[in-house]
Amino acid sequence: MSIKAVFFDIDGTLVSLKTHKVPDSTRRALALLRSKGVKVFISSGRPFMAIDNLDDEVFDGYITVNGGICYYEGEVIHRFPIPRSNVESWCRYTSENPVDCCMITEKYIYMNNISQAALDFFDLLDFKTPPVMSIESQLEVPVYQIVGMIPAGKDSEAMAALPDCIFKRWHPSFADIIAKGSDKSRGMQALLDHIGIGREECMAFGDGGNDIEMLDFAQIDVAMGGSGQEVTAHADYVTDSVDEDGIWNALRHFGLI
Repeated sequence: MSIKAVFFDIDGTLVSLKTHKVPDSTRRALALLRSKGVKVFISSGRPFMAIDNLDDEVFDGYITVNGGICYYEGEVIHRFPIPRSNVESWCRYTSENPVDCCMITEKYIYMNNISQAALDFFDLLDFKTPPVMSIESQLEVPVYQIVGMIPAGKDSEAMAALPDCIFKRWHPSFADIIAKGSDKSRGMQALLDHIGIGREECMAFGDGGNDIEMLDFAQIDVAMGGSGQEVTAHADYVTDSVDEDGIWNALRHFGLI
């Protein structure tokens, strides 16, 4: 079966965490895929309004906030928010515990507080620091993802406040929190169903814990060089890092370019 769609994580996969740029070799690889009629998709933990580091690269669709909202040709085709009861519980938890968090809605991002942990997070991803607002004041707005600045080892305590959610940790200092039943593989299925392509016709690239379901779902799954063992264990192939032409090299290895 030929590959008709390729899904790419952004940070650490398409975009270097060192330069915050898409390598030239990756740009050439994307152009070659498009010239062969292969659909190219983003599959990221970022919300759509924060996908601002791909320069002029064009993609057919976007899985955002780890599957919470999916777009195809500019239209939303799938939404899966965190239950409001969990947002209310999280609001109570953070009012009693010093946990900074980034709350992601469809239209905007806000923080409940800005500490050094939060600043480190935004610096790592080259994000603009969002405004500070209380969670309580925004309860009417659906939340699709929470990024909790939760040190490793403290997840179980925080998870008790979010019983209908799952934690996807891709860094020791913070975790992506999304609704149970929502992950990158669910977003992939929604997009593939929409365009009539089977999962056996797709390929995926990732490097973090929030990419595992995506890698398990794809017919061909590639982990970037430098990924942790928990990620590489789910990959058919481990390529070089993003800074060492990993995407180009893997696509050449599988004969797609």
